[in-house]
Amino acid sequence: MLENFIKPGQRVDLKAVRRVKVSGEETKEKVYSTKIYDIVSEDTIELVMPMEQTKLILLPVDGEYEIFFYTDNGLYESTIRITDRYKSNNVYILLVELQTNLRKYQRRDFYRYSCALDMETRELTSDEAVAYRKGEIYQAPPGLPSTKAVIVDISGGGMRFTSKAVYEKDGLIFCKYELLIHGGAKEYEIICKILDVRDIPNRNGEYEYRIQFVNLDNDEREEIIQYIFEEERKNRRKERGFR
Repeated sequence: MLENFIKPGQRVDLKAVRRVKVSGEETKEKVYSTKIYDIVSEDTIELVMPMEQTKLILLPVDGEYEIFFYTDNGLYESTIRITDRYKSNNVYILLVELQTNLRKYQRRDFYRYSCALDMETRELTSDEAVAYRKGEIYQAPPGLPSTKAVIVDISGGGMRFTSKAVYEKDGLIFCKYELLIHGGAKEYEIICKILDVRDIPNRNGEYEYRIQFVNLDNDEREEIIQYIFEEERKNRRKERGFR
């Protein structure tokens, strides 16, 4: 049954299957966040109409979207079609029909979790770089100098961080940080590829980096994803007034 997987109040993201017109303008590939209002039947659900700041986003009837459900058991996806828009109990509702069965989402780095976590980074030594390119394991000597950084978002595939360190795009760096996993702190030491570098406005000498994990094993990736879901669950409980 659908209710075994999703529940009212859970967060969902919507992404257009193809470009559609919203309020007379063609959208770019944009993701709209909202939540489930009610489950009507096995293939029909009500969603709260998404908003940006205080403005309702009038997604068009007959528009088709990929929908991503953030559940306690992970991320699920389906394709939906909007069949109606209306107001119920002073809430603006989208009535949507599932076009495909619910399935576990496999692109696990889809969602980036905003955070503020301390990290240390450094360039790879020449021996580390050679070993990495050969697919070999190399243990660098302890105590190599590193630079402090702050992780500002993280996903199963990579992260974004800020730092005063200067690195080149497409370069490889070593990152060390801790996450709270199963109630205890676990340290991660990962080689990452720099995908993008940007100056931070009004913060002279500080840069924002977007990086991709390149030597992360599946178990560690699953731990990071589980950390993200746990932190999201805690945040949702706080928003509802629970501790």
